[in-house]
This record gives sequence, structure tokens and C-alpha cells, in this order.
Amino acid sequence: MILGRDARSTALALAAGGLPVMPLRADKGPFGNCPDCTGNACGGRPNMKTPGPCQCPRPCHGWAAATTDPAVLSSAPWEAAWRRAGAVAYHPGGAGVTVVDLDHAAAVDWARITLPPTRTVATTRGEHWIYSGTTRSVNHVRDGVDLKSTQSYVRWRGPGTGDMTALPDVVRALAARKPAVARPSARPVTVPAPAGGGRCPHRSPAYLERGIAMAEDRIANAASAVHATVYRTFLAVLSAHGRCGCLTETHIGRLFTAAQTRGESSRHCADAWSNAATALGM
Repeated sequence: MILGRDARSTALALAAGGLPVMPLRADKGPFGNCPDCTGNACGGRPNMKTPGPCQCPRPCHGWAAATTDPAVLSSAPWEAAWRRAGAVAYHPGGAGVTVVDLDHAAAVDWARITLPPTRTVATTRGEHWIYSGTTRSVNHVRDGVDLKSTQSYVRWRGPGTGDMTALPDVVRALAARKPAVARPSARPVTVPAPAGGGRCPHRSPAYLERGIAMAEDRIANAASAVHATVYRTFLAVLSAHGRCGCLTETHIGRLFTAAQTRGESSRHCADAWSNAATALGM
């Protein structure tokens, strides 16, 4: 574990070598957005999907915070984060590389048979195979295999061993074969009108938009237990907006997309939404 000033020193050394870096919390998740950026109220990096660096002076917006700028890495807001950091992460896409994250021994065996040799880094349960070249980041391209490149971050575990080789076509094919995160064929939520038939109190577009944006942000920044976070977030959204007819297919699609970006399947999204609605008696 890299802590405090050691984390900052490691980050500065990596940044000097051209690796965009960022701090991770003690639980190895990214630091959550600061109060000014909560729910992406600042207008930056919605859902962490927009390429490019974060403009917030703090390490906000997940992967988008990663930087090679030593002035930023040593600034007062970042110093506060380094003091609480438990690890250093980097943005592989920003460094021009792709990490094939092999999560268990069977996945490593598959890689040794299927992929060309390249630089490898040992992890707690498997290995990272690092290739030169970028592709889109996709989780679960096969059992125990994730692709980390653009719009993603990877925990720094050392330089590894072996020479880095070019990203092979077999990895690009895995990224292309996995369908892009698609909006679900969800229907608008149909539930009884509020008691008394009064005007819906949530029909302010700004109020609803902020609620959906905060829900997207909560899912995007989940450090662990993503499936449980998705369910709780769906439950909160339905509790606040489900009974008044505010939610549209577009809103539901945004929530499903946020969940699928974190690796949830369309079926899990639909099940979580249905279970949340059932729990609320809808």
C-alpha cells in the first residue's frame, strides 16, 4: 500500500515519465467529486464519459482527474487528497496504452494461449497485460477479463516485466465485439397519480435534471458493490419521482447507461429497476 507523501512522490515520478496519475482512496476507489462538482453541477465530465482532463482544482471526476502536471499534483487541494490516499492510479488511455486486466488464474491461462507476450504486472488475483495502443474500455469481455484504456483508470502496481508490444487485433476485436452501452428499451414508468390529484411537485425540469445527474454521479463513483449501488440509486429515484409521472424513457435510459458503463448488464439493470419498483409497491 502506498500512503500519504509516498503516494505523491510515486505520482510525481510517474508523471515525469509521461503517465497521467491520480490518487485513490484507502478503499482503492477514486475520490468523489467535490461539493461544487456533485451531480456534475459544474458542467464538467458528465458520467465521466467526456474525454479530456478535469478542470476542477481538486481530484474530481474519476479518470478525468489524471494528470502529468507537477504543479497540479503538488497543489494544496491535491495535497489534502494525497494525505488520505491509499494508492496511485493512472489513466491508461492518456498514456497511450491498453491494460488487459486478468482477474483470476483461468483468465491468465487464456491470455498466455491467446495473446502475444507483452509487459505484465502481477496483481492480487491475476495479472495486468499492458499493450501499446488504445481502445475503448469494456468490462467483462470474457470471464475474468476487462479492458482498461480510454476513459478508465488502473491502480499502479509497479512497472512490471517484459517488453511492451503493440495492441493486438484479438484485443481490439474483443472491444468491438462487446456491444456499446445502449439505452434500454424501457418504457416510461406508469404509476398512480399523487393522492388528491394535485399538480406534480416535481415537474420543474431543473429539479428533475439535478436528481438524475446526481443519480448518474452516484453510480459512476461507486467504489465497490456496484450492483447494490445501482439498486439503491434506482430505488431513490423511483421513490422521489416514480409516483408522479415525471420519469421518461430518456431519464430511465440515462440511468441504465450509467449502470452499464460500470459493467452492469441490461438484464441486471432491468431486474434492479423492477425490484426497486416492486419494493415501493409500484
